[in-house]
Amino acid sequence: MFTDEMLIRCEELMREVCADFEVELREFNGEHDHVHLLVHYPPKVALSKLVNSLKGVSARMLRKEYSAHVRRCLWGGHFWSGSYFAGSVGGANRAVRRCPPDRRH
Repeated sequence: MFTDEMLIRCEELMREVCADFEVELREFNGEHDHVHLLVHYPPKVALSKLVNSLKGVSARMLRKEYSAHVRRCLWGGHFWSGSYFAGSVGGANRAVRRCPPDRRH
């Protein structure tokens, strides 16, 4: 569903949301049907609220800005799946947590 242009815009939107939460979006990459984010966030941030805002804002704006394309690709009327995966990388080095360069945007 995502074009390269949409992935670039999605990253911009998600960086704005992260800034609002005082969260650092350290890495972003995506494929045609999902995105990966590496974020550094303080303990005061509820991860579920951050994810909800990331998905909500990006869905609204991408639907608005790419409406014709998005309408053809929705899953049951939803932009994002209701689920997400969150994992802690703690002390993992960059090579372990980084996606291959051909998947980064």
